[in-house]
Amino acid sequence: MRGNTAMMPKTFDIQGFVDEQKLRPIHFLVLILCFMVMFSDGFDIFMIGKIAPAIAEGFDVAPASMTIVILLQQIGLALGAFLISPLGDIYGRKRMLVISFALFGALTVATAFAPSILIMAIMRGVAGLFLASVLPMAVALVAEFTPKKSRATFIAVGMAGYSLGNVAGAVTALLVPDFGWQSGFWVGGMMPLILIPAMIAFLPESLAYRVNRDPHDAKIPLTIAKIAPEIELTGTETFIGQSHRKTGARPSPLELIRDGRARTTAILFTTCFFSMGTIALLAAWLPSFFLQMAGISIQDFALSAMVGLLGGIFGMLTIGTLLDRLHPTLPIPFFFTGYAIAIVSLSQVPFHSPFFIPTLFLMAMFQGGGQAGLNMVMARVYPPFVRSTGIGWAGGAGRIGGVILPLFGGFALTSAYSLQLTLMLVALAPIMVAILVLFLRPVETPPAPR
Repeated sequence: MRGNTAMMPKTFDIQGFVDEQKLRPIHFLVLILCFMVMFSDGFDIFMIGKIAPAIAEGFDVAPASMTIVILLQQIGLALGAFLISPLGDIYGRKRMLVISFALFGALTVATAFAPSILIMAIMRGVAGLFLASVLPMAVALVAEFTPKKSRATFIAVGMAGYSLGNVAGAVTALLVPDFGWQSGFWVGGMMPLILIPAMIAFLPESLAYRVNRDPHDAKIPLTIAKIAPEIELTGTETFIGQSHRKTGARPSPLELIRDGRARTTAILFTTCFFSMGTIALLAAWLPSFFLQMAGISIQDFALSAMVGLLGGIFGMLTIGTLLDRLHPTLPIPFFFTGYAIAIVSLSQVPFHSPFFIPTLFLMAMFQGGGQAGLNMVMARVYPPFVRSTGIGWAGGAGRIGGVILPLFGGFALTSAYSLQLTLMLVALAPIMVAILVLFLRPVETPPAPR
């Protein structure tokens, strides 16, 4: 497909073109922007749990009263995953990312002025609608721009931004003594608003989305020229995508169970329920667990968490390499088993011992790597025209877990459970995920028709 226009085929396979490219500046531009998008998303979603005790103190209520805030945020995230994520397949990844960013950024800044816990809970629930759609659309963009040989690694790097945002969220606990709990919402809301101009100016729309929507879209050749300037197009090419559906037809969620994907979808949805539910539970309540059950201040815990949670980044980068080079699914159960062991170990290792931060590191490594591995499987098995829906709906199942499982945190606090019993019960969920993934047999997306 290079150089000689006489050699150009009448049909131009977009996915084949993307798969065989060498890495170029535009690939790194998409990765950097999506990394920052996921960083902001991770910061915003997990920030609330890190300052929950401070918010409760600010409103002069018990820490368990934050349950309503965490619950409504998770409900908003669940609804957003099911309602907003599919719009990325209909109206485009870039357009919906910009809209979602603008809305959740503005709502997060506004939450700093919430006059009560109830109003804050409602505002976080509405913001959650748009927060939930960010990750699936960003992952879809990275997957659809990156050459096949580097795809898992690029997705892993992008998702490392999400994990790094989680780590950076711990900074908000350090800002509380001087600037109050409102500082977390100011920082979390301004980041997406600052990033939006760069997204509008420099982030390209997915070629896979464009060709599936309209193969005659005049912007397709322009994007191809940015990726591979040496390719000369005649203007007579018929662009085709990785699709067996009628061009321009509205994506149907039924695609998630067609072509042998039903079993894989059922397992992915269930594993996301337990995996993301556990992540939400620990993000929301772990500082409160250590405060009430072990007498550790949120500032002291935040300092340890900032170092320990860096393990999530290492885990995501590691899982990408393992899935590319060893096996498409087998490393994932090992990560979730390690995750369960690390959760239990947190309650056994004294907080001030030199082994506590390494244990936090391992927990974050297995947590981040395991969930990233599930997302990489989704990016591979769902075709481009329904990829945002597939990743988003699996995330929606995870958000439902994020609604249900964190309820245990408030229950454990009000029931005065010990830290050991609490974390032992929490560890049951990743064990369930490890078992389910052993039955996962992902179906690769079929090639484009010729």
